[in-house]
Amino acid sequence: MSKLYLAESKSNDVKSQGLMRKLAGKSSIFPPGTDPLKVVLALITASRCQSCGKCTPCREGMPKLEMMLRNIIDGKATAETLVQFRATADLLANCADCAIGYQTGEEVLESLSLFGDQYLAYIAGKPAEKNQVHIPCVTLCPAHVDIPGYIAHVHDGNYADAINLIRRDNPLPTACAMICEHPCEERCRRNLIDSSVNIRGIKKYAVDQIAADKVAVPVPNPSTGKKVAVIGGGPSGMTAAYFLSLMGHKVTVYEAKEHLGGMLMYGIPNYRFPKDRLDEDMNAILSTGNIEVIYNVNVGVDISIEEVRNSHDAMYVAIGAQVGKKLRMEGADAENVFSAVEMLDQIGHGNRPDYTGKTVCVIGGGNVAMDAARSALRCGAADVRIVYRRRHEDMTALETEIESAIMEGIELMLLQAPVSIEKDAEGKCAALWVQPQMIGPYDRGGRPAPMNAAKDPERIACDIVLIAVGQDIVSKPFENFGIPANRNVLQAGLDTAVEGMPGVFVGGDCATGPATAIRAIAAGKVAAWNIDEYLGCGSILNCGVEAPMPKPNNRIPTGRVNIGERPAYQRKHDFDHVECPMTYEEAMQESGRCLRCDVCGYYD
Repeated sequence: MSKLYLAESKSNDVKSQGLMRKLAGKSSIFPPGTDPLKVVLALITASRCQSCGKCTPCREGMPKLEMMLRNIIDGKATAETLVQFRATADLLANCADCAIGYQTGEEVLESLSLFGDQYLAYIAGKPAEKNQVHIPCVTLCPAHVDIPGYIAHVHDGNYADAINLIRRDNPLPTACAMICEHPCEERCRRNLIDSSVNIRGIKKYAVDQIAADKVAVPVPNPSTGKKVAVIGGGPSGMTAAYFLSLMGHKVTVYEAKEHLGGMLMYGIPNYRFPKDRLDEDMNAILSTGNIEVIYNVNVGVDISIEEVRNSHDAMYVAIGAQVGKKLRMEGADAENVFSAVEMLDQIGHGNRPDYTGKTVCVIGGGNVAMDAARSALRCGAADVRIVYRRRHEDMTALETEIESAIMEGIELMLLQAPVSIEKDAEGKCAALWVQPQMIGPYDRGGRPAPMNAAKDPERIACDIVLIAVGQDIVSKPFENFGIPANRNVLQAGLDTAVEGMPGVFVGGDCATGPATAIRAIAAGKVAAWNIDEYLGCGSILNCGVEAPMPKPNNRIPTGRVNIGERPAYQRKHDFDHVECPMTYEEAMQESGRCLRCDVCGYYD
């Protein structure tokens, strides 16, 4: 009988697990622009290390794939190599015993489909130029704000310079400090040490120290004599107006409501974004001096689009997505069934509904659903429930918003698909009927799709139903003008120009569908520069500030400073701002964690 031995000490296993976590951290921060072939090579190498080597496709195929891909990248391959590479990946995908093998083969085949031109370029001896020239946080910010630069200014106490550096690319620093979804943090290189820098929190600290409208904007260029119409005073329209004004163009903003801000004003509750803070950004934009705002004018209704276009040298359409989508289900016409978007709009106008003692059901799983539910609670509702047909992890709302809603006592009813609304004898909402769901295969959007479970429908008694299943665009007047649309989304190129309509540009939510404020801001910035180019001006702007040189930073693993909130038992009864300001010590520690990838190492 063979001898048996005790397993090796746990210490080695713990150490190897720690090493694997570090390797996983390296994988998770692949910067945007990374050569896809090198990503595939890293995948094959990692998979080869995981393989048990039991089946022939893995044992023989993976080393061959790795060798051939290295030859392709090194310029030592031929067209025949690529044929063999594809055949080996196909064999691995179809014959390997487990997912380590067949999934690797499938992903290599997918890379050949997606990046075939890169493979051919390497074989032809003309690989694409390196794309990895951008800082991850700046690249992932849709407006490409100089994030390390303004963080450095905050660390030095130069708050006005930080705001001006932000405004070089984004004229709404306060808005983004309050409600930005901070995609910039996703690939922060600080993750290699501990966790990403709290970029939004540092920006909020800056605008909390000095209001944006107290920081002088750059002096506009001399007048060009050109006139540009901007339809819509939301984040995209006002961003375009800001840059066009600084370029010396005369801008007329047509706003359908009595205040600027669009969904920032009428779609985001005061407890998340106080409206006096929105005024700080709007006042700063208007201080450029070349902007006239015409309020309470709905272009396409009160004034024709043709008249606006003909009286200006160019026109930018940024009407946003201002109306809520409806659900097609029985009983949706019952009294006390409302669009969540319209409910938030009413609150934004100062008309708070009275839900005292009511039970409210909110249908949806996005940020609008969270805002509607938390606002209903603040309007006196006794019980608020969010009904969603998918799982918690499939919700599109920010995790911080979901967590805040739960802390305030809002119940999540997950895997429940609304099927009908029950009416009472007076035609009012009496209950919401739902069909329990079970989770199934992944859909095209990359999320597991729900399907009906073998359970009976359930009745949820409620007094009010708020529908938060998306936003829609009032596109018909602009379609009649000649701007093409697809399912109410106005069609324009990546340069925001409308094909076949010189001088007409479209951007923001009305061109992409409902998205984030920072994406709308990015569209306004792109539109402004392209309108300036269309007008033949080629303007140059100078924000008057540069990023400071780097100083010694903190590379010791240090916990991330998160923004705190007022206790739930207090905040759920009012619309006062929920977030607490960072202290000086917190802001200095957090800003000191930035590794200054913009001037150190490869990026310099």
